[in-house]
Amino acid sequence: MPLKGLLSSRSGNIAANPGARGAGAGSSLSDAQKLAMLEDLERSGLGWFWASDTDGRLAYLSATIAERLDVPIDELVGHPVAQIFQPAASDGREKPLALRLGAHKAFTGLAVRAARRPDGAVLRLAGHPVFEPSGRFLGFRGTGADITEEWYREEETERLAKFDSLTGLANRHRMAQFIESTLTAFRAAKRNCAVMMLDLDRFKQVNDTLGHAAGDELLKQVADRLKRAIDRECEIGRLGGDEFQVMLPDLDDRGVLGEIAMKVIAMLKQPYSLAEGRCVIGSSVGIAIAPHDGVTREEVVRSADLALYAAKNGGRGQFRFYSGELENETIFRRRLEADLGTGLSENQLFVKYQPVIEAKSGKVTTLEAKICWNHSQRGEIDEEEFASILDGSSLVGDVGRWAIREACSHAALWPESVRVAIGVPVALFSEQGFVDTVAEALSEADLPANRVELGISEAVFFGDANEVDRTLGRLFKLGVRLTLDEFGSGYSSLAYLRRAPFDTIRIDSRLVAEADRETNGGESRELGLVRAIVALAGALGMDTLAGGIETMSLNHALTECGIGFVQGPIYYEAAPRETVEAEIMGEGWRIDPSSDRTARARRRTVLRKINVIHDDHSYEVTLRNLSRTGALIQGLMDVPKGTQFVVDLGGGQLAVATVTRTNGDTQGLEFEQHLVDDGSGGLVTRNRVSPYALAAAGAPLAALSPGSYKAMGGMSRQGGHGEGGHGEGGQGEGQSIPQFGYAKSARVEQA
Repeated sequence: MPLKGLLSSRSGNIAANPGARGAGAGSSLSDAQKLAMLEDLERSGLGWFWASDTDGRLAYLSATIAERLDVPIDELVGHPVAQIFQPAASDGREKPLALRLGAHKAFTGLAVRAARRPDGAVLRLAGHPVFEPSGRFLGFRGTGADITEEWYREEETERLAKFDSLTGLANRHRMAQFIESTLTAFRAAKRNCAVMMLDLDRFKQVNDTLGHAAGDELLKQVADRLKRAIDRECEIGRLGGDEFQVMLPDLDDRGVLGEIAMKVIAMLKQPYSLAEGRCVIGSSVGIAIAPHDGVTREEVVRSADLALYAAKNGGRGQFRFYSGELENETIFRRRLEADLGTGLSENQLFVKYQPVIEAKSGKVTTLEAKICWNHSQRGEIDEEEFASILDGSSLVGDVGRWAIREACSHAALWPESVRVAIGVPVALFSEQGFVDTVAEALSEADLPANRVELGISEAVFFGDANEVDRTLGRLFKLGVRLTLDEFGSGYSSLAYLRRAPFDTIRIDSRLVAEADRETNGGESRELGLVRAIVALAGALGMDTLAGGIETMSLNHALTECGIGFVQGPIYYEAAPRETVEAEIMGEGWRIDPSSDRTARARRRTVLRKINVIHDDHSYEVTLRNLSRTGALIQGLMDVPKGTQFVVDLGGGQLAVATVTRTNGDTQGLEFEQHLVDDGSGGLVTRNRVSPYALAAAGAPLAALSPGSYKAMGGMSRQGGHGEGGHGEGGQGEGQSIPQFGYAKSARVEQA
């Protein structure tokens, strides 16, 4: 319908509408002039009009609107208005247009798009119903305005308020709101929810050496990989810096969560290609599960954060589940980091040495310095734990300089045939005065430079190439020997092997450890890589070193590959200075590998008290050992084979088990469902008794703070699985299920 016809119709004709004429009293314009004015207004784009008939079909539309919508007007007029337009917002906040039109009520400010152009112009529609004096509905009349620029500007502002501008992931504010609302809803519905905290390892090195532009591009690639790695419903956010967060609803299976975490870790450690160069980073993951590890956002996020901190302290590139013991572990670790300055100033640090052996002759050629700490309260902190404390500390340079001076002063007293090896932190290598520090240490000790080997990490090549080459050149001129550490860890490039004056390539310990595996009766892919590295080193006139050798089979495989120098527990572990000096002062120290020597256990075997439940009674026993499939317990006499127990491993972990062997007071149990890794060498049950179930039995949910389930009682055995309360009452024969305690560590030690 043309505009003239629309205005002259009974519903819109001003001349035929006394009320409208009254409203225009005093106007000297004729209807023709008014029509011309409206047509001019339409052409100007300042005002547009539309109308529908009694059936809701479009009866009129300003041609300018059709042009803005990029749809021919004859494909619009005559079609249902509700099918032509759709709400511009895709979040469902706006009522469908069909509901508004069907209600025959006026509306304003409705943002719509053409259904055929969902990415096109955005209009703001207003409309009011028109009725005959008899009350019969005649249709809608309305206006429209183009708000495309305003709409996209507001949408971008809203997006920036909710999403990280760099990666496109949810930002800290949105993640907090999302987790808060989800946990609130899930608390009412008694559902589970897992939260992962992720932190990138070695990201700071990329930022410091390749620049912030490279760091930004790296974060974008990390975000893309995270989306691909977690192929299930989740919300992924970047909290800032190199910290990410993932929320996974309706998931409490720690076996599945562990698999997701390992997939994330594996994908994020693959090499990245950036405009500024190639790099490799890693990641650590902490996991907490609601309601077991907290029922509010603050509790769950804090638990995941503590688990992340533990994963990083465990050596990085790991995941950890939250458990109650992490609280004290984290506090103690932070105290150690704070005490490091005192330890350095009060001479609490000391050096142990581990021999490096020539593979063919068995002769000790080098002693590698390992920094340890004799803490005033903790006692001796070995080299592995000390390295994790030092990593990222502001004192890494100070400790590195101290170690170089200390090791040089010791080596000056050794036979000339024995060198000393010292690892150089990236932060120390990058200092302007690093070469001068080495020269001064050599001068003070009166030690020939060729008796010092400096281990240089591949990570130094992230830095300015000219500065790196200049430092390496000065070290070469000084006369010290250079070892390229961690070769094969992911940074490896022939470019810097060709230009850097290295004497030895030290193969990455993880690659060495995996080389011991056999695949389909043949050698592993990792052993093939070791063989290739040996050949490469030979072509470049360099020696090769493999450390961390723990088995005779691995030692044999490596020597078969042609490895020049070896190191590891089957030869000799790090020992105090006095011990190794007593060995090297003779005719010549030679060490043969022995299967009798094994790596010392870094985890203590813990024989601890647990509870087992049978026929609604709880019994205290001693857990002697534990595996994925079963356990050995002691403390119950003459238990028949086939007896079923529910084993309470602490922290809500209940495992159904059957007695498969018995001998006096000792029983072997087989679990109905296998245990899973906890990320740090321990074992945990896949699932835990839900605190919601405990609350249903009479325990207040507010009492279920992470890792400390106190004053819980009233549970009875259900379905033979013995779900019990979290009370801390005594144990013993004849006591009912509510009396056994859960306030133990949620982490099961590998006995």
